[in-house]
Amino acid sequence: MVWDGGCNVRDLGGLPTRDRRRTRPGAFFRSASTRFMSADGWQQARDAGARTVVDLRRDDELAQDPIPTADAARAAGLVVTGVDLAGPEDDPVWDRLDGHDLGATPLFLEPFLAAMPDRVAAVMTALARAPEGGVVFHCQAGRDRTGLVSLVLLALAGVDPDAIVEDYERSGPLLEPVFARIGRPDQQPEIAAVLSEHGTTAREVLTGLLDGFDAHEYLLAGGMDAGDVEALRVRLLG
Repeated sequence: MVWDGGCNVRDLGGLPTRDRRRTRPGAFFRSASTRFMSADGWQQARDAGARTVVDLRRDDELAQDPIPTADAARAAGLVVTGVDLAGPEDDPVWDRLDGHDLGATPLFLEPFLAAMPDRVAAVMTALARAPEGGVVFHCQAGRDRTGLVSLVLLALAGVDPDAIVEDYERSGPLLEPVFARIGRPDQQPEIAAVLSEHGTTAREVLTGLLDGFDAHEYLLAGGMDAGDVEALRVRLLG
């Protein structure tokens, strides 16, 4: 989707499920950080049906963001809330992942899910309880934390695993303008090198993770209310 100033934005609607349905357009949008979104961009988000923004970033990331994105979103009539998916108290988890060069690759997903089901359940609860209308959720690049939330959300809705993998892989080329804008090199070559060292690919990692992954049971085990789990599934499927 093209929202002025936005990057790596897409609607999670229209994806095929294993029971031959499609996810509902306008229910959930994933994105990179909205820090560069213009007033026109926020109006485009609202016109697309967005009514809530869930920011997955840490407090220290928010403090470094010089653009008042929350104010701009509210000016367009959107509700903004923050749910930290990985706070400072989780640094040992990230240190362990980054120590093995896994932090920015899909190899981080499985150990992160295992270590922090309560964090994931808290984010999913916020998505389920958001006011009526579409929900935008994002982290910094919109690939790793946002990708994890998208994966669990789509798995809960019974989306075909190939479609979930394809959605995750789309972020790679869409992030080139993000890194160019912030003056950092594109991470894709580095990610590919780490995956190669582990003798695998992003597709193989994600397919293996999704094989047998029960999002419903995972969220209940993380402390999410059963009614919220069902509400979230219905919200995406209609």
